[in-house]
Amino acid sequence: MSTHAADPDHFAAYSFVDRIDEFVPGTRARGHFAIPAALDRFSSCLVAEAVGQLAAWISMDKIDFRGRPVAALATETWFHGEAHPGDTLALAVDVQQCDDEAIAYGGTASIDGRKVIELVDCLGPMLPVAEFDAPEVLRERLDLLRTKGAKAGRFHGVSLPPLIEKARVPGTSLDAEFDVPAQSAYFNDHFPRRHVFPATLLLDMQTRLAHDLAAEASWAKGRDLRFHRVTHVKMRAFIEPEQSITIGVTLNPPADGIAKAMLNARAGERTVASARLELAVQ
Repeated sequence: MSTHAADPDHFAAYSFVDRIDEFVPGTRARGHFAIPAALDRFSSCLVAEAVGQLAAWISMDKIDFRGRPVAALATETWFHGEAHPGDTLALAVDVQQCDDEAIAYGGTASIDGRKVIELVDCLGPMLPVAEFDAPEVLRERLDLLRTKGAKAGRFHGVSLPPLIEKARVPGTSLDAEFDVPAQSAYFNDHFPRRHVFPATLLLDMQTRLAHDLAAEASWAKGRDLRFHRVTHVKMRAFIEPEQSITIGVTLNPPADGIAKAMLNARAGERTVASARLELAVQ
């Protein structure tokens, strides 16, 4: 029996592909995801997650579900616009290379022909798929996505863990701590056999903190701030349930209309993730 048939959160709580409309094995795919209108928000980081999930389906199919990619390196993510509840994302992925070791790809998400996210030079190392989910269940799911598609409206939003501020220099830097929950619905997707805190949720928390930090800076008064680009995203270790994680943000004043922030996440003294964020100041 399919394991997700007994678990309503599998392929619902953190899955962002409703249907795959075009599929060229190992090479490219086009699909879509309807953002449920009842949500309060759907962050740009979740839009990027949707593109990455489409790439994951290509890679797993390519190597006959022996492995699955995990988030590790993304050279650039460009933020061209925002997605809102009720929008439908048109997802596109083109693969440069895919084998049992890794997938290299780029991709986009668009709304009504307007590009909102662009991922450039992403690399996802492959790990044995059976450590994370049942291969036969994933095969069945891909068949569904390529034929009649999944039921829309499955996703009911996700709650971010509460943050406790530890240190702050207004407009310049901050440290904040959170505890990864022991249980959460998104672990049923990410992943059923090995629960891992999603890297895109971490990035969502980091970029929100950076935006709020920038908004209080003297140079930001009366000006609009928007996400421009994230670069050098590196996941160095899995973040697991019940870990305490410290997020660090260091912000530099704008130059040529772009303010840059260094983002990191630490488990104790060990860095588990890092990235650089650019904010357009207008």
